[in-house]
Parts: sequence; C-alpha cells; structure tokens
Amino acid sequence: MRRRIGVFGGSFDPPHVGHLLMASDAVEALGLERLLFVPAATQLLKAGRATASAAHRLAMVRALVADDPRFAVDPIEIDRGGLSFTVETLETLGARWPDVELVLLAGADVLTSFHQWRAPQRVRALATLVVLARAVGGGTGTPSVPAVPPDFPGGPPVLLHTRRVDVSSTEVRARIAEGRAIRGFVPESVADLIRSAGLYR
Repeated sequence: MRRRIGVFGGSFDPPHVGHLLMASDAVEALGLERLLFVPAATQLLKAGRATASAAHRLAMVRALVADDPRFAVDPIEIDRGGLSFTVETLETLGARWPDVELVLLAGADVLTSFHQWRAPQRVRALATLVVLARAVGGGTGTPSVPAVPPDFPGGPPVLLHTRRVDVSSTEVRARIAEGRAIRGFVPESVADLIRSAGLYR
C-alpha cells in the first residue's frame, strides 16, 4: 500500500482550532502518514483579502502545529511567492515524493469553485481530492454540503465527514478588531503571536 501524505492549504489568516480538529479527523480517517499545512502566499480567489503578512501567517501555522508529529508545515507556496496555484504545489510535491499518494484536503466550497482553479483536471491527476464536510448539529449529524455538479472535473471527489466546529478566521479577525477575547478560538501560542505583532487591529 502506498504511503499517503495529506496536503491542507489555505490562507490561515489566522489558523484556528477548527483547522486543527479537521486536520486530526483527516489523518485518522484517511490513514495519512503525515499532513502538510501549506499556507498560501496569495490565493487568486482570495487576492486582497488576507490581512496578515505571509511571514506572520507562516509563524502562526507553525505555532498551531507545534510539535505534533502527525503534522508538518511546508512554506513551499510562500517561498515561491506570487499567486498560489495548487497545481504547481502538487507537481513539486509529487516530484519530491514520486512513490507517495498525495491527498488534497479542501472545504466544501470547492464543489462550486473548483472549475475556477488553474488546471483542475491536472490537480485531479496529481492528488486524491477529499472534500471536508462538516456535520450539522454536532459531531455526528448529516454533513451540510452542496451537491456535486454533474460536470465536476475528474468526477465526484471523496467526501469526508468531519465534526462541526463553528469557528472561522473571519470571526477571529472580527473579534480581535472589536477588542473581544479569542481564548478557545485559537491556541494560546497563536494568540501570543497575534498579540505581540498587533495583528488584526
């Protein structure tokens, strides 16, 4: 059986406990040897929306992951700079580990936006696409996801039910801007970095 390495990309602006729990669920459910958090430099579909620098977001993701051996942080997209395209990241990782099955984790919004990605068919050839579907009404409810379009590139992706965690980066940024506490939304190590750098104020 081929080794499986997960790829979990995003802005992580900031990373929060929801990211960590979804990553934990994915490692266990998919039998991943390791899961890579890959912070984007700039995402085409989110250009202009990130409010912390790439360096700060990378530092926060490293603080989120800490010393958990299941996870690693790869700065591949930040080091490359410019707009972050998943297909380029997967091609680089595939060349690095030719005998590994790459498993690309994505949120349910990918079901309606995937056709806008660069080379979606190539992405499907490079990695197994797994859509993280959060359960409704707690950890064991029915997942709430849009229907898979009949013309979805490469055919239907794998659907992974994860626990529902009502935390978002948008909410965390808003709470900080309003002077409200973020305890419980992000690990203390991430909160310390946000405080010391004066982010999101």
